[in-house]
Amino acid sequence: MAKPDRNRNVSLALGGVLSAGSLVLLWAACITPSGRIGMTAAAGLFPMAASLYAGRAAGCLCWATASLLGLILLPDKGTALLFLAFLGLYPVAKGYIESLRRLWLEWGLKLSWFNLTLTLFWFIFQALFLPNVPRWLEENTLLCYALGNLIFAAYDLGLSQVISRLRTHLRR
Repeated sequence: MAKPDRNRNVSLALGGVLSAGSLVLLWAACITPSGRIGMTAAAGLFPMAASLYAGRAAGCLCWATASLLGLILLPDKGTALLFLAFLGLYPVAKGYIESLRRLWLEWGLKLSWFNLTLTLFWFIFQALFLPNVPRWLEENTLLCYALGNLIFAAYDLGLSQVISRLRTHLRR
């Protein structure tokens, strides 16, 4: 009988525990009156931590598990979709993107990812929840994208700081 791989088992266990942490924050995001996007972004830190501590596969497993369970269990499917499509997956994918080591290409891919996600959400949510988009929003679509890109850049830079601090902690 083959001996079980201890590191693999630890990675699976860590991925499961961190998935539960993400799910708890996603549930909290569904019931809080404000700060849903912030709570959903905080839930995305768990897959990132799994990726840093146990490898990218564990980070992807954590994201996928929390996303699937979120879609099944959460009362607010919009929060689950936001985590699934962007705030849960991006922190894991950020490691792949930044491994390219070409700053202009990294930022091009990051901004493309954000704008693609924003566009998908724009059309999906508009079709499902806002069939009659307010006129001021239609007239200021470019402003929404510009502000969204600025906020995303700040989010990405902040996430880089969190990753840097976690890596420093891991080295100890």
